[in-house]
Amino acid sequence: MCGIIGVIGHKDVASEIINGMTTLQHRGQDAAGVVTFSGTFKLKKGNGQVSTVFKDVDLKALSGYSGIGHVRYSTMGSTDAEDAQPIAVNYPFGLAMVHNGNVVNFKELRKTLYEENHRLVDTSNDVALILYTFASVLESKDLKNLSVDDIFDSVEEVQKKVKGAYSAMTIIANHGFLAFTDPYGIRPLVMGRKFTDKGVVYAFASESTTFDYLGYELMHDLTPGEMVFIDEKHQVHTRIGKTKKQAFCVFEYIYFAREDTTIYKRLVASERVRMGKQLAVTFKKSGLQPDIVIDVPNSAYFFASGLAEGLEVPYRRGLAKNSHMGRSFITPNQQAREKMVKQKLNPIRDIVVGKKIAVVDDSIVRGTTSKRIVQLLRDAGAKEVYFVSASPPIKHPCIYGIDMSVKKEILASNYKIDEIARYIGADAVVYQSLEDLEEMYSDLPICHACFSGKYPTGISKELLHEIEQEKLGSNRV
Repeated sequence: MCGIIGVIGHKDVASEIINGMTTLQHRGQDAAGVVTFSGTFKLKKGNGQVSTVFKDVDLKALSGYSGIGHVRYSTMGSTDAEDAQPIAVNYPFGLAMVHNGNVVNFKELRKTLYEENHRLVDTSNDVALILYTFASVLESKDLKNLSVDDIFDSVEEVQKKVKGAYSAMTIIANHGFLAFTDPYGIRPLVMGRKFTDKGVVYAFASESTTFDYLGYELMHDLTPGEMVFIDEKHQVHTRIGKTKKQAFCVFEYIYFAREDTTIYKRLVASERVRMGKQLAVTFKKSGLQPDIVIDVPNSAYFFASGLAEGLEVPYRRGLAKNSHMGRSFITPNQQAREKMVKQKLNPIRDIVVGKKIAVVDDSIVRGTTSKRIVQLLRDAGAKEVYFVSASPPIKHPCIYGIDMSVKKEILASNYKIDEIARYIGADAVVYQSLEDLEEMYSDLPICHACFSGKYPTGISKELLHEIEQEKLGSNRV
């Protein structure tokens, strides 16, 4: 899972892109990069957060009227700085690309690109596979008379060949700015605009909150298979390419997206409250009677408030958070996660002592964080601890860009609910129902492969094994 932003304007856009990337920092903290264009590409990228990579950057060295930026969270492949995004090639025209998502047929694409197009993909970054596939199709067109239809036709070929989840943005040198999504619309991408004294400026980003900070008007969410091309005259061209039944990643609402982001006209904070209220229905069936409801800061606050309202039980802030720590879900290994939980959370003893507590988190993946939280609450004097997951049991690997691609690491794929409760030390565990979640999003078809094992793009056991081995063999420790 990563964050992307792109701007095509009338003057230098580098500072706007870098500022926009800081609003997407929660989506990836491994690396950051920007490329701008004005006659030539200017590229700056490196490992670390945006504030580190661009601490001493000379904005004049990144001058350009269009540009794209990326914050990386590496779920597969190398974490080397040279493999960070954006990636650029000099033919045809000059292309630079960023993407958010994960390509699942990587071996097949690498083989095809080498045998049919004589391109050696010498990076483990998925965006290179998308970029080289697009370049190989585009160069077969009449480049002297390249049309918008030629560009869109090339994207459709990419959508046919590249399997997986992706939202992508590409600068085509001296031609314009391109954005597109995969046929299922798994990953989010929003389009915005801002009117300036020099004319309209267009932007694309992973989340709408970026536009709030930069002063853009949200135009719309790109739909499955949608393509948008903005030419050098700032004329906007759109087309729907290859499409399948929509399968939007519901984890955006559950965990990844910021609470102030709007996705498909749904405010994330409101969606989490709605899920919390639905959780109350399930919780009541358990017969458990908590004294208070607390949340695991920060993504679980709205779930907990909805649950408390539905149960008519007081909500309290029972865990204090060190706001300078990162997100434990995107920490590289179990030992680091355990250390981070201990460092970033501290129970408020007077709130929890002697109480039966329903503690709400967005999900339970490996159980490491959950186990530590339960122990912290017991050490602080909690009478009983009921652990509540806002998501259904995660039982299957995610192959679309969330860091849970190794089945043996996923707790619910190996244990029943009562066994999970014993493992994490809770008196009970309550999960959101998958059936309820699907009903909530009956008008917005979601990807629930990590819960159900039903992968929208299709998957074989052999390919699942390949993806798991790729993950285990990566440089992440």
